[in-house]
Amino acid sequence: MRVLGLMSGTSADGVDLVLAALEGRPPHLTWQVRAYREARFPPGLRLEVLQALKDRASTRQVALLHHALGRFYAEVAAPFRGQADLAALHGQTLWHEPPQATLQIGEPAYLAEALGVPVVSDFRPADLALGGEAAPLVPYPDLLLYGQSGVARAIHNLGGISNLTYLPADLDPAKVLAFDTGPGNCLLDEAAGHLGLSQDSGGQIAASGKPHPGLLERWLTHPYFHRRPPKSTGREVWRLEHLEGTQTVSPPDLLASLTELTARSIAQAYRDFILPKGLDEVWVAGGGAYNTTLMRRLKALLPVTVYTFEERGLHAKHREALCFAVLGYLRYLEQPNTLAQVTGAQKNALAGKITLPAPAGA
Repeated sequence: MRVLGLMSGTSADGVDLVLAALEGRPPHLTWQVRAYREARFPPGLRLEVLQALKDRASTRQVALLHHALGRFYAEVAAPFRGQADLAALHGQTLWHEPPQATLQIGEPAYLAEALGVPVVSDFRPADLALGGEAAPLVPYPDLLLYGQSGVARAIHNLGGISNLTYLPADLDPAKVLAFDTGPGNCLLDEAAGHLGLSQDSGGQIAASGKPHPGLLERWLTHPYFHRRPPKSTGREVWRLEHLEGTQTVSPPDLLASLTELTARSIAQAYRDFILPKGLDEVWVAGGGAYNTTLMRRLKALLPVTVYTFEERGLHAKHREALCFAVLGYLRYLEQPNTLAQVTGAQKNALAGKITLPAPAGA
């Protein structure tokens, strides 16, 4: 089956589209990436998303944004019409507050009509209804895509939020562990935004500054870092306004401090929860894999070999969209596609709702 996966993450900068050829059923899945496209949000649309993420949008604005995003997804996916048999749409997370609520918007009906194929979307509520955190959802696809017998590997995603998937050497799904470690790029992007930039490209500004030890020590006492998995978090938790002292340091020192916060919180998560299980290597995906300053710190802080996806012959920005393609594929086959032990759910969920296009000639 040819499945188009679409992923727009908590960095809120655009959408990644991966067209994948998938065959087989768990535990044996063969796959190949056929095409990739990255589409940036137009400035006005991105501003609306960021305002909604900051809880500064009215009900009407959220409703309009839900449909504006749906039309945007349809527009950027239209070149794949005739190439895909199925689409899997993550949507844009506006709020994630388990166990009470999670909300991903972007109306899928537009995408179904643009491609003329079924669309699987709204993946998270099924897990939430089973008592789970509704995140992370990609660990089972990670196991099917990147697991290797005899190698204990972690797949680490540096998106707006940082998360990891631990893949055991024996490939037993019941031993997979995954959770959000805390902030990834979201605080860095917000700080760069105050300088009129969308991001600190490559971590160059951070590299010119010095981390502030006192601020770091206070920030690292955040209770989330000390919670045991299963756990997940969202951009609504990690905002500059929630961190003490961000107004008292220069922009380079602030970016250096936030980079160190991300790196050290990740290293702490590995020390506390992953290294005791035995770990051979870490593969890093997501936009943060291109931040050389952050990657340098991660490689220095972790006691195992750390690779970017590119260093393993893969593309760092393929990972999440490809994983959602697998989630959609499994849902279409009516196969459970989540792992209860990583989300805290009562059982593995059949996550995702299917939207069908209008019949031809209707």
